[in-house]
Amino acid sequence: MRRKTKLIHGGISEDPATGAVSFPIYQVSTYKQEGVGGHKGFEYSRTGNPTRHALEELIKDIEGGTAGFAFGSGMAAITAVIMLFNSGDHVILTDDVYGGTYRVMTKVLNRFGIESTFVDTSNIENIKSQIRPNTKAIYLETPTNPLLKVTDIEAASRLAKEHNLLTIVDNTFSTPYWQNPIELGADIVLHSATKYIGGHSDVVAGLVVVNSDQLAQDLHFIQNSTGGVLGPQDSWLLIRGIKTLGIRMEETEANTKAIVEFLQGHPKVKKVYYPGLETHPNHDIAKKQARGFGGMVSFDVGSAEIADQVLSKIKYFTLAESLGAVESLISVPARMTHASIPADRRAELGISDGLIRISVGLEDVQDLIEDLTQALE
Repeated sequence: MRRKTKLIHGGISEDPATGAVSFPIYQVSTYKQEGVGGHKGFEYSRTGNPTRHALEELIKDIEGGTAGFAFGSGMAAITAVIMLFNSGDHVILTDDVYGGTYRVMTKVLNRFGIESTFVDTSNIENIKSQIRPNTKAIYLETPTNPLLKVTDIEAASRLAKEHNLLTIVDNTFSTPYWQNPIELGADIVLHSATKYIGGHSDVVAGLVVVNSDQLAQDLHFIQNSTGGVLGPQDSWLLIRGIKTLGIRMEETEANTKAIVEFLQGHPKVKKVYYPGLETHPNHDIAKKQARGFGGMVSFDVGSAEIADQVLSKIKYFTLAESLGAVESLISVPARMTHASIPADRRAELGISDGLIRISVGLEDVQDLIEDLTQALE
């Protein structure tokens, strides 16, 4: 089954009880049992819900894993995955990681004794140099947010296996339509499904796919124990969003390529960050492991003042947190998505006050280019 077909016919694509081609929303908390333990596969909706199960089967199929899990947010998914580890365990993470991931690792999960080190994982030697006796996993975000650095998933996974480590990949930016980390050797792949998978700015959710029965058992135990599950209506919204993921990603990438070309030629733009550019330092890796380069672009205009001028003039780009929607969004990472990262750390990473991040949507690309043109002038 090819990718676009699997988005529509993967998982449980229709209700076996009624034949409904849109899987129903089972808005229910508990289920009748004929006797103690005599249920029909579901007993309590924190443990399992038919609509959530349909979504989990679908994401499992399109990511090529063993089992899928749906959480109430991307951060709930990340937290549950890190809960696979114990006090005293160590995790190596990509340095240019989402601000919420950095915050939960350094301000919350560290309280439970889980140690973390942040390195530029686009250089495999950096990962190798940080492996300790208590290291248990390598956590990759690729492409990264917001500097679009790319890590070689296959090489990192190979290194992880040599040291008996898990490889975890945040695949939010690429989506399973463009990139499948499990096929490249990763053990766990996760998404903020709020973004491209939902695609319409109407749901907050997280998804995880694992590559083994043992990981499936362990993560289900954590999900059921801590309870950060996705509700049935939001599960249904994600199923619906996934059906159009392919055509959305293709149109988004076409728009993005035209905008990147425009930004590269604009005198007020100091630098453009996009893995689809041949000048991008990780372009060859991105081309090798992904089928597309995505719809996220960052560009530096030199100062916070100029960035504010751009934001004050835009018409079609919506100033907002998040990304991956049908509408084009714009943000300043240093003061929005990555504000939780200390200023000196942002400066070290290259997240400047003049850095603007755009999530390209499905509007007419000429309108988007004209909007950026007048905002930059």
